[in-house]
Amino acid sequence: MEKSKQDRNVNERNKTVTVLGLGLMGQSLASTFLKNGFLTTVWNRSYKKGDDLVEKGATRAETVREAILASKVIIACVATYEVLMELLDPISDALSGHIIINLTSGTPDDARKMAKWIAQHDAQYLDGAIMAVPPMIGSPEAVIFYGGNLVLFKEYDPFLKVLGGNSVHLSEDPGVPLLYDLALLTMLYGVQQSWLHAHAMINRAGITASEFQPFIEEWLNYVIVPSFSNPEAAAMLDEANYKTDVSNLHTNTLALEHIIKACKELIIPFDWMVPLKANYEQLVAEGYGAESPERVFEMLRAKKLTD
Repeated sequence: MEKSKQDRNVNERNKTVTVLGLGLMGQSLASTFLKNGFLTTVWNRSYKKGDDLVEKGATRAETVREAILASKVIIACVATYEVLMELLDPISDALSGHIIINLTSGTPDDARKMAKWIAQHDAQYLDGAIMAVPPMIGSPEAVIFYGGNLVLFKEYDPFLKVLGGNSVHLSEDPGVPLLYDLALLTMLYGVQQSWLHAHAMINRAGITASEFQPFIEEWLNYVIVPSFSNPEAAAMLDEANYKTDVSNLHTNTLALEHIIKACKELIIPFDWMVPLKANYEQLVAEGYGAESPERVFEMLRAKKLTD
C-alpha cells in the first residue's frame, strides 16, 4: 500500500531524535519515537532511568553535549525551565543549527525567555504543552499545543504527530501553549477540589462515595458540563452580557451561605469558598444581584489594573 503523504514527509528527513529528560512523560516520548523507527538518543541525570529504553534500542548519551550533537531535533521534557537552562547553558556553543522542541512544564514567561535565549544561540525553537497522560502519547487523541515559528511547525508537523495525532499550533508567541495548559489545569483542580469537598460532606452522613457517584454523574452531564461547554457560555464572557433567567447572583449567594453553614455543622473546612462568597456579595452590593454569577469574570480580569 502506498504510504500517505505525511508518512513520506517523515521518512524523507533523517529519523533521528534526542530526548532530554526521562521522567514518566519523557520515557513515553522516547518509547514512542522508538516504536516509530526513530534512531533515538536519550539522556537523564539519573542514569538508570534510561535502562529500559536502551534495551528497546535507544542510545544512551553520557553527557548533555553528546546528546545534543547526536540529533538535529532535541525534545526536552525536564522538571522545570530552570533545570533546562542549567543543562543547556554550559554547552550553548553546541546548539547552533539544532531544533529545540521544549515540552517542559512552566509559565508563559518561562517559554518566552527560553525562546529568546535559544535564538541567541542560532537554534530554532518550538514550545509545547502536552495535554495528555503518558499512556496516551503516540495516540491520535493526544493533544499537544505548540507555539513559536509557524513555518517551522508546519515543516515538522508530521514529526510532531508521531507524539500526538492532535498537534495544534496556537500562536507565534511561544508562551501561549503554556497559558492554555495552565488555564485548563485551573479548571481541573477546581473541579477536583469541589468533587472531594462534596464527598466529604456526604461522608459525614455515612453515605459512601459509590452511593453518591451516580448523582454526581447526572449533575455533571446534565447541568455543569452543558453550562460551561457550549458556545453561548463563551459568548457571554466575550460580550460581557450577564443577563439570566436561570440562576442569578442573589440565589447563588444564598446557596453559598447555606453550604458554608452546613460545613460548619459538619465540621468540614470551607476556606476555599470564602473568597467566592465575598465576590458574589460585592457584586450584589454593587447592584448586579439579578445577573449571572459569571459576572465574577469582570472582577477577575479587572484585578490586573490594580494589583
